[in-house]
Amino acid sequence: MPRQCQVTGKIPMRGNSYAIRGIAKKKKGVGLKVTGIKKRRFNPNLMKKRFWYNEEKRFIMLKVTPHAMRIIDRLGINAVVREMRSRGEKV
Repeated sequence: MPRQCQVTGKIPMRGNSYAIRGIAKKKKGVGLKVTGIKKRRFNPNLMKKRFWYNEEKRFIMLKVTPHAMRIIDRLGINAVVREMRSRGEKV
């Protein structure tokens, strides 16, 4: 299973990590300079959570982000599971 939120679909993003050296101008230096750039990944804050699914009287495990947990609190687990199943995702 990919590193993806099952509710929102968030996936890792790409970005850069900068190495900065030098003395800041406000400290009477010549300024900070970027001396190296490396690629990095911004991973979503995924957690495995158990939710009680009342329609089937069982717990379901979902890989979700905190944003998805707020969506589940607002809409309810029943609506979220219905939407996930309409997309063809197995729950």
